Amino acid sequence: MNEDSTATTKALWPQLATDPLWDFALSFYARPGVEAACLLLQDEAGVDVCELLWHCWLHRHGLRLVEAPPELAAIRRWQEEVTVPLRGLRRRLKAEAIRSAGVAHVREQLKQAELAAERETLARLQRLAEQGSGLSPLTTCASSLEISLASRWELQKKAQLLAVQTLECQLDPL
Repeated sequence: MNEDSTATTKALWPQLATDPLWDFALSFYARPGVEAACLLLQDEAGVDVCELLWHCWLHRHGLRLVEAPPELAAIRRWQEEVTVPLRGLRRRLKAEAIRSAGVAHVREQLKQAELAAERETLARLQRLAEQGSGLSPLTTCASSLEISLASRWELQKKAQLLAVQTLECQLDPL
């Protein structure tokens, strides 16, 4: 990243602190089509929804990740070791929870733990963004969220690309 892009990126950082990633994620996820798009990308392409929402949040602020900072590996490890197992347990108990109030209660507790783990992930991602490592301002030739995400997760199926377009259409610029 050159000096001009570093200065531009640093000028955008105060906006990140006033627009918390958690609040953005809750609001954005509730928009029409976003939940379905995120879950499709998670289940079919192995996309981490928290990281996906982070990219959308960065995009909204005129930023993009150009190179993964070393700290991102620890965040991804947290997701793999904590969030993903909780999600797996919650999903495995879905059918049994219909027949058993006790299992339904356990499943609800797992859901709350999964949500807390995701909130922690988003907090870590926000702190990482506020450090500015690996970020660059969007440029007109690279402003498409679709281009950024398709290359990051090697999205190729039409449904996956349409899901990303749904996300892009729901993003409001600041």
